[in-house]
Amino acid sequence: MLIRENPLLLDGPCGQLEALHLDLPEARGLALICHPNPVQGGTMLNKVVSTLQRTARDAGYSTLRFNYRGVGASAGSHDMGTGEVDDAEAAAHWFRAQRPELELTLFGFSFGGFVAASLAGRLERQGIKVPRLFMAAPAVMRLTDEHPLPEGGEMTVIQPEVDEIVPPQAVYDWSAGLARPHELLKVAECGHFFHGKLTDLKDLVLPRL
Repeated sequence: MLIRENPLLLDGPCGQLEALHLDLPEARGLALICHPNPVQGGTMLNKVVSTLQRTARDAGYSTLRFNYRGVGASAGSHDMGTGEVDDAEAAAHWFRAQRPELELTLFGFSFGGFVAASLAGRLERQGIKVPRLFMAAPAVMRLTDEHPLPEGGEMTVIQPEVDEIVPPQAVYDWSAGLARPHELLKVAECGHFFHGKLTDLKDLVLPRL
């Protein structure tokens, strides 16, 4: 049986948010995926986002990916900060309302790593458990005190070693300074967009779901 994502429009803080939703009847969890920098052309159709969506699907998760404000058919204009986290929060609450019995795992790539991490901290403060957070080539420079990380749950950071967008050493230094437990995985001979390494990315994520 061919399993396809369904396009839909969700209510967001600035109006509609364009999204793709996959509901697995026997799902073991929910996976929300946040896309990279919209100013640099990032959308929910990015190939790294698509890989993370398929990985979560193959692990038995229902999935949701969406376009931030000002991207695709989503209303509003770019904020490049708290606004996109607000969009992700709206998507997360809609997603959880569909299957309230299931826990929510968060994924983010690049700028989306910042969004997912900030959202995880926000949801935790609302009393919503986020058991797993995956950040691929995350824009850690955006994770200031204004956007605290969650204290609980498993956190996995996957960093390309020859990232030309996010300086790898910045991610390594950020990781070394974190007090909370987490896992840092380095991908050798890999650039920011995981060209030729998408299978490696899936192989790292799948056993941790």
